[in-house]
Amino acid sequence: MINGKKVVVIMPAYNAEKTLKQTYDEIYKDFVDEVILVDDHSQDNTKIISRELDIKTIVHKENKGYGANQKSCYKAALKSGADIVVMLHPDYQYTPKLIPAIVCMMAFEQYDAVLASRMLGNSALKGGMPLYKFIANHFLTWFENLFTGEKLSEYHTGFRGFTREVLENLPLVDCDDDFIFDNEIIALMFYYKYHIGELSCPTKYFKEASSINFVRSCKYGLGVLRLSILYRLAKMGLKSKIFKPDAKKLDLSSDIEYYYKN
Repeated sequence: MINGKKVVVIMPAYNAEKTLKQTYDEIYKDFVDEVILVDDHSQDNTKIISRELDIKTIVHKENKGYGANQKSCYKAALKSGADIVVMLHPDYQYTPKLIPAIVCMMAFEQYDAVLASRMLGNSALKGGMPLYKFIANHFLTWFENLFTGEKLSEYHTGFRGFTREVLENLPLVDCDDDFIFDNEIIALMFYYKYHIGELSCPTKYFKEASSINFVRSCKYGLGVLRLSILYRLAKMGLKSKIFKPDAKKLDLSSDIEYYYKN
C-alpha cells in the first residue's frame, strides 16, 4: 500500500504471450498489492503464461473487445478492494517502471486520474511511432482540447491510472466496447469535473507490440471527432449516449460474468 491505498495493476490482454512475462517482470512489486489480467479470448497462450506467473487471471468466454475488456478489469479490481487502479498493457509498449510515479500522483490526493503521455518529451517518434499515427495523435488531441476546453498533451495513451472514486462514479457500462472507450472515459472525467494529471512516458513500437491497423485507426479517429462534438453538445444541455443522467455505472454486486481465475 502507498499512503494507505491498495494499488492494483490491471492488464487487458489479447494475444500477449510474447511480451507478458517481460512486462510483468518490470513491475515494482513493492508498489503494487495485486495484478489482475483479463484475457479477451486470446488465440495464443496468454492465459497459460499468466497463470504460470501467478497472476490473478480472468478469461472471457468470447472476444468482447478492448473496451469491454477494460470494464471487466475495472470491475475485478474494484471487487478486490482497490483504491488505485493502474492500467498497463501487457505488450511492453509502455514501461512498467513508471507505475510508482503514476500511483504517487493519486495516492497523495493530488489527482483523480493520471495519464502517461507519449507526446511530452518528444519520445513518441524516437520510440518508433509511425509518422501517420504521430500526426493523427496531435490533430485529434488538438481537436479534443478545442471541444472540451482542456489542455491535455495526449488523449490516446493506453497507460493510465484511476482512483476508486472515478471508476465507481463514472457510467462505464454504457461506454463503447471497442477502442473509443479510452476517449470516453477521459471525456466523462472532464464532464464530471475530475482532475487529470499527466507525466512523460517513453514508448516502444516493435513487431510484437499490439497496434490497431490503418482501417481501424481511421474508424477510431472518426469516433474521437464524434465524441468531442457530443461532449460539447452535452455541456450545452443536449444529453446523449454516455452524457445523460441514467447512464449505467459498474455493478459490483453482480457476479463477474467470465470464467477461470487462479
